[in-house]
Amino acid sequence: MSDYAEQDIVTSLARLGQLFDEVGAASRLKEVPFVHPHYRAMIEASPFAVLATNGPDGLDASPRGDAPGFVVVEDEQTLLLPERRGNNRADSLRNIVADARVALLFLIPGVGETLRVNGTARIVVAPALLARFAVGGKAPKCVLEIKVEAVYFQCARAILRSGLWTAAAQGPATVPSAGTVLADLTRGAIDGAAYDQALPARQRSTLY
Repeated sequence: MSDYAEQDIVTSLARLGQLFDEVGAASRLKEVPFVHPHYRAMIEASPFAVLATNGPDGLDASPRGDAPGFVVVEDEQTLLLPERRGNNRADSLRNIVADARVALLFLIPGVGETLRVNGTARIVVAPALLARFAVGGKAPKCVLEIKVEAVYFQCARAILRSGLWTAAAQGPATVPSAGTVLADLTRGAIDGAAYDQALPARQRSTLY
């Protein structure tokens, strides 16, 4: 880490407050402790969310995605999030077992505002609930039942600055492939080219 002067490091709320203007009325009033109908519409339009958790091994932020409305608003205090197939690390779930606090960030393609939800979660494996979320006869591993504590929309500045939904941003990104990353990290123990070749078919066959 860089060796900054002591006065250049913010270590108190008082010093932090000096960096920012007063919070505007809209920024305060947009937060509510339940899923307002307008916020419900945003959740039901979202095909992608980031789930944040905390546990003994530290923080985790994990992507979740499916058809719009994949996170179900059961009622104004409850969200249901199915746990689909993944890499079996279960980092988020391990954290929730230790610390029920969670946060969600919902994105909606083409919309600048995002939606933030804070609350607590429990992991449910009741057969009837799993059956509700089955796709093609395949039920999720479990369902997160999230009790809502705070919901509010985030303004569009971050999306606008990033140009995330612009046509120019949709082109192919020049980043290393998954196989290239694995081959380098394992010093060739994993065949990167073979991994990349098999990956698309494997992902298609294991979505649910």
